[in-house]
Order: sequence, then structure tokens, then C-alpha cells
Amino acid sequence: MVRAGWPRDILPSPCPIGCPAMARPPAPGSVIAPDWHESAEGKEYLACILRKNRRRVFGIQTTVVFWPAKLQVSDRVVMFRFEFWDCGESALKKFDHMLPACKEKTDAFLFLFSFTDRASFEDLPGQLTRLAGEAPGVVRMVIGSKFDQYMHTDVPERDITAFRQAWELPLLRVKSVPGRRLADGRTLDGRAGLADVAHVLNSLAEQLWHQDQVAAGLLPNPPEDTPS
Repeated sequence: MVRAGWPRDILPSPCPIGCPAMARPPAPGSVIAPDWHESAEGKEYLACILRKNRRRVFGIQTTVVFWPAKLQVSDRVVMFRFEFWDCGESALKKFDHMLPACKEKTDAFLFLFSFTDRASFEDLPGQLTRLAGEAPGVVRMVIGSKFDQYMHTDVPERDITAFRQAWELPLLRVKSVPGRRLADGRTLDGRAGLADVAHVLNSLAEQLWHQDQVAAGLLPNPPEDTPS
């Protein structure tokens, strides 16, 4: 689950509570410049935010990530603040009060599965259907981990294609390679770690920005078809 913040003065209003439906996802790269973080300007921003990103654990693990993104239309750099709440499906089933508490003021849900765990992929439709009814105006994204373990994958590409066609949601892939380290061999390279998930953070920023534009009436929103 993600709670997000960014300068709201650029848009007339944020997505209101009870927003009728999640906006159709924009084409990747149409809102946020996808490779800007690799430019000299982008690297300067990344160097500044590494000191701000932090992680806390209080039953639910939370991670705060500051992420700069450049808008395609205006070339304006916007600093997003993402607060990730990591609460797995097993914890939600065990503690039934956690989901209502986490959903309050939530801007997005990230649904995770592993390419090496077929069951986690097959659980997605049920999770998505439940959240579609409970939080219809919240951004939803799907992330598959361990996609680089080709010899052990339990989710073939044809199933991924069918899922994309059925749900029309962003589906991103991340590797399982351990984070790169600095010259001392022990300290994790924070900049490299952010670069490895830059496509996820950019996509999340893009979905949230687009959702706000639709909610503000600046963009039309075609009706969403949810699979039965």
C-alpha cells in the first residue's frame, strides 16, 4: 500500500475521497520522462534524496522514499514522497483490523507476485477483485519479482499476456539480484538500488499524477471494464 505526496498546487484538486473509479493507466512514459534520473540533472536530485529515504518497522514495515520525476509536458521536476506500507496477505488474514487501518488515505495498492511461485500469481485476480469493490478510486499496479530466474519460472509469458489483456493494469518486473555494494564490499549502494527500481517509481508517479488529472477534470476517463 502506498501513501503519496507531491506539490498539489499544479492541479486544481487532488483525487477526492470516494473517487468513482480508477483512471485508465496512461501509456508508459507519456507523463513522466522515463530516463531522466540517469541524466546529470537527475543524478544531482538522487544524490540529495538518499539522505532522506528511511525505513521503519512497527508491526507493519513502512519505507519512505523520496523520488524526483520530470513531467513531459512542462519539464518541471516534481518531488514525490512515497510511504510504502508492507503488509502481506498472511498478516492481513491473521489480523483483520490491519486492512481497514492501512486503506485509510491510501493512494495506491501494489500487488506483488513471484515468477517462481505460481500460487502467488493465481491469487492476484481475487485480491484485485476484492480491492476493486472496497477502494474503487485507488491506483492499482502489479509487480512480479524474480523475473530473471528463467530456469525456475512458474509463470509463462502467455499467462502474463493474458493477464494484461484481462485486467489492463500496469504490470512491472523486478529482478532478484542482491543490491550492489560500495567499494568496502559491505555497504549497499543506495543510488544503484534506486536505479534498479526506477521504472517502478516512475510508473507509480505517472499513475498517481494521471489519476489526479482525471479527478480534476483535466483529462477524460473512459469507463473501466473489470473482469468478472
